[in-house]
Amino acid sequence: MDVLRQIKRITGQKKVGHGGTLDPDGTGVLPVAIGKATRFLELVLSGGKTYVIMVKLGSATNTYDASGEITDSSHASGVTREMVDDALDSFRGDIAQVPPMFSALKRDGVPLYKLARQGIEVEREARPVTVHRLSIASWDHPEFGLEIDCSSGFYARSLAHDVGAAVGTHAHLTTLVRTKASGFEIDSAVSLDDLELLADEDRWQDAILPIDAVLSDLPSVNMNPLTEDQIRNGQSVRATSKEVESTNVQEGDLVRVYDSDGAFIATAQFDPEGPWWKPDKVISPA
Repeated sequence: MDVLRQIKRITGQKKVGHGGTLDPDGTGVLPVAIGKATRFLELVLSGGKTYVIMVKLGSATNTYDASGEITDSSHASGVTREMVDDALDSFRGDIAQVPPMFSALKRDGVPLYKLARQGIEVEREARPVTVHRLSIASWDHPEFGLEIDCSSGFYARSLAHDVGAAVGTHAHLTTLVRTKASGFEIDSAVSLDDLELLADEDRWQDAILPIDAVLSDLPSVNMNPLTEDQIRNGQSVRATSKEVESTNVQEGDLVRVYDSDGAFIATAQFDPEGPWWKPDKVISPA
């Protein structure tokens, strides 16, 4: 991804990863991890997202967005805000969504978008996603805006395409802004230009958040000097009844683990058999 290459150049860091791709024409929040933080990216990838999108009625494209070629068109003058609002009911909650052909999903090791560019369309299985909130944000026929809170794996382009079909016409996405991703909000995001300016002053680290910032939704436990050494060495430690009660964990749940000085050192999984805290990902000493 071009963004990661730019961040590597700006910061001089070799180990950089992202917490969820954005569509080529999309803008907004892209969580980025550097160094040891990359080990925790899977928790970012599984986090929820918030989008603000614009949808245009009357035409469909092969990419489901404005960058693609128009494949179908139809009259949409009769589509009202009330019709769209009613149609949105079927896209809320736990739904099955078919990903677009122009996506990074792979078929036999080949990204779907590469097949699509060759004019090949393959059947895609619908995937379970969750839409926590979906509402009309603006209306200026034939375009309208939607605000979406959703799970990972959700495709806003597919939603735009499917809503058009649901109201008896065609539609495609025209703009997309991701305003929130896994707890990170656009108001606190740093642009590449700002990061470049910080780097010019040798202050790019000022834009970096602590590793555990992305884990704030997890309960936490504190170790004593003996148990923190065991955790650091990958050994399970006994979970006290007080810890289990205060964290309200179930089998397999993750917690944040802190040493006796309050420094974040690991994530651990709860095993009720001991009960144990079983190290999941441990931060090696600097």
